[in-house]
Amino acid sequence: MASCVSPPPSLSSSPALALANPNLSRSQHLSFQPRKGIRLHNSPASLRVFCLREPKAAVVTGKSWDKLILNCDTPVLVEFHASWCGPCRMVHRVIDELATDYAGKLKCFVLHADNDLEIAEYYDVKAVPVVFLFKNGERRESVVGTMPKEFYVDAIERVLTS
Repeated sequence: MASCVSPPPSLSSSPALALANPNLSRSQHLSFQPRKGIRLHNSPASLRVFCLREPKAAVVTGKSWDKLILNCDTPVLVEFHASWCGPCRMVHRVIDELATDYAGKLKCFVLHADNDLEIAEYYDVKAVPVVFLFKNGERRESVVGTMPKEFYVDAIERVLTS
């Protein structure tokens, strides 16, 4: 779920009010700056809105790999990613949707490939993003690269029905 930071306490209006208010004058304008949020200029106090999403897929590491992935009774999806990888961010969104869609049937995790090289090397991960599906501790399916959601859904369905 997305959450937004509220305006400073000195403002009495809601954070959405400034964005949805049709009475904003033309001299007031919004601007967006990465990592700084949305700003309403020429207002009594600057209004900044930061939208953050709570990830649905938990983080798995080399230390928790056996417990969370290999010894899990439920089928598992693992996305191997890197923080510098732009396409990985697109895949994150899809994985979060899948985690919601398949709640109770599939567990979703993300693994930072640069931080856990042993796991990435063991599974011969040459590039990110790559998604592996495990069932009973065995890798059953993989999706390499940034693909439409349907590719992941088809792979998940094959694992769930096998």
